[in-house]
Amino acid sequence: MSKQRVVIGLSGGVDSAVSAHLLKQQGYEVVGIFMKNWEDDDDSEYCASNIDFVDAAAVADVIGIDIEHVNFAAEYRDRVFAEFLREYQAGRTPNPDILCNAEIKFKAFLDHAMRLGAEKIATGHYARVRLNQQTGKHELLKGLDPAKDQSYFLHRLNQSQLSKTLFPIGELLKTEVRRIATEIGLPNAKKKDSTGICFIGERPFREFLNRFIQMKPGPIRDGTPPAADKAHGRVLGQHVGLSFYTLGQRQGLGIGGVKPKGAPRGGGEHAPWFTARKDMQTNTLWVVQGHDHPLLLSNSLHAQDASWVAGAPPATSVYAAKTRYRQADAPCTLSDLDGNTFKLSFPQPQWAVTPGQSAVLYDGDVCLGGGVITQFQT
Repeated sequence: MSKQRVVIGLSGGVDSAVSAHLLKQQGYEVVGIFMKNWEDDDDSEYCASNIDFVDAAAVADVIGIDIEHVNFAAEYRDRVFAEFLREYQAGRTPNPDILCNAEIKFKAFLDHAMRLGAEKIATGHYARVRLNQQTGKHELLKGLDPAKDQSYFLHRLNQSQLSKTLFPIGELLKTEVRRIATEIGLPNAKKKDSTGICFIGERPFREFLNRFIQMKPGPIRDGTPPAADKAHGRVLGQHVGLSFYTLGQRQGLGIGGVKPKGAPRGGGEHAPWFTARKDMQTNTLWVVQGHDHPLLLSNSLHAQDASWVAGAPPATSVYAAKTRYRQADAPCTLSDLDGNTFKLSFPQPQWAVTPGQSAVLYDGDVCLGGGVITQFQT
């Protein structure tokens, strides 16, 4: 009887490498694919996929599997990067990693793997898939390592995609993954985890974005005092363009030394400033002083472009949600389900809810799906 063929995405990192090893141990016929998703300045110090491919090829050699180099750069530019730029130009803050998973890793890559005769695909994500015997539906579950769980980035996957997907390290802690890599002599066992958006890498974000979006300076205004205060709305400085800021941003505002008018000496006069609002009509950046300022806190949000793992929305009820990655689950009530839109209400205000980011819903460890935040209420 022939072995079941699994095609795994090998990134050059330790997580996908150990995933490939585990699959081979489990008796699968494993084939590695290295996905090249970005071509512009790919030989720079910030974004060098050729180095990652060398690492992936070295891993494939140690494990004893074939590896193929596949270029998805055209699909990535059309399906992910173009949307990324549109969102930033509109003043929102998108999450391209979510779109990359839905459009590239679990669509273009999945289609390619099927053409290679694969029964399943696999990736090194910290997540799990479970078939619910009662409903017959595939469920997306959090990875067991709470510090590494990546279900937030995978919430747009559908039943067809999940039915063909394996997450071999979903039940492992990162420390265990590193241990296995060292034990079997993988050359990338101690390789640092990649951070940031794949096509930006470690480069300064503003520098990268400025290549595609024109800077349009405007006023930075103080939103801290109450409206009746004469100092309300005073100009504190100039921003370089609203697209280059995100809600809750503290660094890079260029107003660190400014204190509220009439503030007493000592105490909170040097409290940090945070981005609270972006007014696209007047090209104004509103900032407030203090992490827990009311303008940074939201009691509810609306989202659109909803995607539900089960193929249909869950019942309106009490769940938990994340409005950004690495956030603790926050209790919430789901309501106003209408087509591909919904509303979440929170008993405890949420900090810096940001249009363009995703609100992802959970029922315990089960990721139900989510949508793109369009607006919020303080």
